[in-house]
Amino acid sequence: MFSGSIVALITPFNADGEIDYDGLASLVEWHIQAGTSAIVIAGTTGESPTLSDDEKVALAKAAVAAAGGRIAILVGNGGNNTLACVRLTERLNETGIQGYLTVTPFYNKPTDAGLLAHFKAIAGATSLPVILYNVPGRTLCDLSNEIVIKLSELNNVVAIKDATADLTRVPELLEKCRQPFHLLSGDDASAVAFCKMGGHGVISVTANVAAREMAAVHGALASGDIGQAELLDRQLAGLHKGLFIESSPMAAKWALYRLKLLDNARLRLPLVDLSASGKNYIEQILKDSGLYPQEC
Repeated sequence: MFSGSIVALITPFNADGEIDYDGLASLVEWHIQAGTSAIVIAGTTGESPTLSDDEKVALAKAAVAAAGGRIAILVGNGGNNTLACVRLTERLNETGIQGYLTVTPFYNKPTDAGLLAHFKAIAGATSLPVILYNVPGRTLCDLSNEIVIKLSELNNVVAIKDATADLTRVPELLEKCRQPFHLLSGDDASAVAFCKMGGHGVISVTANVAAREMAAVHGALASGDIGQAELLDRQLAGLHKGLFIESSPMAAKWALYRLKLLDNARLRLPLVDLSASGKNYIEQILKDSGLYPQEC
């Protein structure tokens, strides 16, 4: 079961805009050494809308090879075309990954019946664990507690990433979802509060930049040291906010470049380079958080 600090990994690109597989392997190794619990590739932070299905399969294979069984690799397999999601899932099943993060279908505005049928079709295409992903701020499609509870009855639907920052949802899900079923925050700023209410971890953007620090926060939570977790989390508050000053993952990629963990901060259109003011803001946060190398 997935818990702790799980990173929603960026997708590194080279100067030609193609996937930088050497850069990917380096990031996977960095996260393993930092104590990250699992890695999600081809998610929102991985610029999934700009990745082809072939690229997602290739990313999965490359991440699995780099991980070498030392850390779980999860892949984003969601979308707003159910049949396409099923076909992608069938391909990804053969890559050696450990599970899926499946976002709600965007733009179509499905009914609750449509959401149930959509997720059942995708979960039915694999025997691997599926994490539901609710992020209505991006998709304009909200996965209600009622639907989550129904979907939790499926054998391989094992968790939800809830990026609503609505902590009132947590108690009902803990009480009514089939167990074991893990609740994962998708909002770094409220993740500690989410876990204090019974959540099991976070799928994090901040962990891209502060992997060891996020692992320490969630290690403290797991051991019951809430005070230490809150103290460590306060030191990351600037990052939690700053990495979203412009469309994610623009700031995260710039931060990784400045920390010398990426060769460049390249994104794919329609995302563009972080603004000059954004760069200055992020660099100040890196300094304030103690992450900025002296030589930079």
